[in-house]
Amino acid sequence: MTYNAEVQFKFDATFKPNSFSPGFYDDETLPEEHYLITAPAGDLNAKQYFKLFEKFMLCVGMSPSSIRSGAMSLVFNDMVNEEDQRKVCKEYELTMDEDLHGKYQEWKKLDAPFEHHKENVVSEPKDLGRYQRFAVYSDDQLNEMLDAYDRLQIDSANGVA
Repeated sequence: MTYNAEVQFKFDATFKPNSFSPGFYDDETLPEEHYLITAPAGDLNAKQYFKLFEKFMLCVGMSPSSIRSGAMSLVFNDMVNEEDQRKVCKEYELTMDEDLHGKYQEWKKLDAPFEHHKENVVSEPKDLGRYQRFAVYSDDQLNEMLDAYDRLQIDSANGVA
């Protein structure tokens, strides 16, 4: 025995002028649109059905963000019990709003042993103004300037100017 199944999404739209819009005013309006999306449905899983429906919704003009929002509203609404919502959160590594305070407290506890090291961290100089004028030079150029300065100091110590 053979099992064949097919799923179809069909969209038909026609534009009929009325007394307020007797004709087409621009070249971007189509007088009619017809979409038919078919797929073999014998072995589709839930994610594949959603992917197929996403393509259909894109065809009829839905924005990707609206599609994602609609999909999330299937899980995160008042009619779905919290345990099922938490399963989805765990699967996709999400945190529910009511769990954020607990996560924050957990992070604070994990950071506590390192808190005393903040005082000992070497930071950058506070006044960068005097260093900014040297930022245009490469390391090699700065080393050449230092060498020239050192030679000048040695020469002036020997009485040569």
